[in-house]
Amino acid sequence: MDELWRMSAGELAAAIARRQVSSREVVEAHLARIEEVNPRVNAVTRVLADEALAAADAADRDLAAGASTGPLHGVPFTIKENIDVAGTATTSGVPALADAVADTDAPTVSRLKAVGAIPLARTNLPEMGLRISTDNPLHGLTRNPWHPDLTAGGSSGGEGSALATGMSPLGLGNDLGGSLRNPAFCCGITSLKPTPGRVPQATVIPPVDPPLAMQLMSVTGPMARRVGDLRTALTLVAGRDLRDPESVDAVLAGPAPPRRRAALVPTLSHVAVDPAISDAVRRAGDVLADAGWEVIEAEPPELELVGELWSRILTADVAALRPLIGELMSDEALSLLDTFIAAYPPAEMPAAMVHVERHRLVRAWSAFLSEHPVLVTPTWPQPPFPHGADLDIEVTTSRLHLITPGNLLGLPSCAVPTGVADGIPTGVQVYADLWREDLCLDAAEVIEDALGVITPIDPTF
Repeated sequence: MDELWRMSAGELAAAIARRQVSSREVVEAHLARIEEVNPRVNAVTRVLADEALAAADAADRDLAAGASTGPLHGVPFTIKENIDVAGTATTSGVPALADAVADTDAPTVSRLKAVGAIPLARTNLPEMGLRISTDNPLHGLTRNPWHPDLTAGGSSGGEGSALATGMSPLGLGNDLGGSLRNPAFCCGITSLKPTPGRVPQATVIPPVDPPLAMQLMSVTGPMARRVGDLRTALTLVAGRDLRDPESVDAVLAGPAPPRRRAALVPTLSHVAVDPAISDAVRRAGDVLADAGWEVIEAEPPELELVGELWSRILTADVAALRPLIGELMSDEALSLLDTFIAAYPPAEMPAAMVHVERHRLVRAWSAFLSEHPVLVTPTWPQPPFPHGADLDIEVTTSRLHLITPGNLLGLPSCAVPTGVADGIPTGVQVYADLWREDLCLDAAEVIEDALGVITPIDPTF
């Protein structure tokens, strides 16, 4: 058997269920891994060692007694520090919330615990989750295990780095502007951004009710090293929860598309794509073609407008909340937000026009996806940048050209690695139409099976 920290969540669950290994041994292996590598990457912000070991012992007793167990019985998982875990602080990466202890689990945490999974640790994020790199005044900088000077992505960068180094087999993050997919790309793991409403979101930390941009464009989703683990996690966390009025019960699989056609976006008409990333998209396309898909190159509708409208919806909320967040965030982070507000002033385009245009674009993309049920694109068109470079608005926006459709339009997307180039991961994301996470996962799994899994790794420094 492999070292336990190298195994996927599914492999660990199977080994525990077969009594080949105890949950305590699994948790202890991951705690030891955290102690070994976290000082180098600073991905984990709080270790729940005592609680996790007690839960592991209880899981082992239940198994020995023949009790009914869930699909992740005894398997540890980690949680981004803006998702509530009862008894711990939901800090959102800011010192002012260091003692904002939740008394109730978020729905996703509660559901994973209900099927036997064990909270192991909290992970790092940028201030209020509003950067695509992970650094904050409370916990500091998270490093990419592939290169100490490059970003781990954000805002779920702590999860990305923890999963990539074997500190955790499964994690929970969220995504307003690529925050599940950005770290997956940078760190060489996989993640799923679901359709809004598929997975419930709720907090007990004020403000309990989110602003409009969060309501429309933010989702919680799973992160892992294997696509199969994303599929398992989605089935366990999806569905209606009364604490989230936007959440719904919806079928997890739809009918087979009448035509198995995949569209590739290896290049863009309005921005340069790094050659290694273009090659990754084409290699993913070759894999799908070998699996029987018809593969063509086609650019989806109005990408530049998609990015603009995403920015306008987000900055309208940021501008309205600026007095509040100004008391919570560092001058450095606020400077980036102020630059966004100046670039997309809310008065420049009436909100009614923004949302009419958004509706039109959702319709246009659904029409495109009816002809091309799977869309394979770069996650970022350029490689991971040096720490702090995202404080330049041009660096941030240049990475988000193919990220924002998932958020503005609500489309599901699965990020999956495709290999390594020049010592850093390459990867793609797989889009499908609303509610068709199954198609994203199916295509991503075909790509993973052919091109391989590239983590966990030891940090290269």
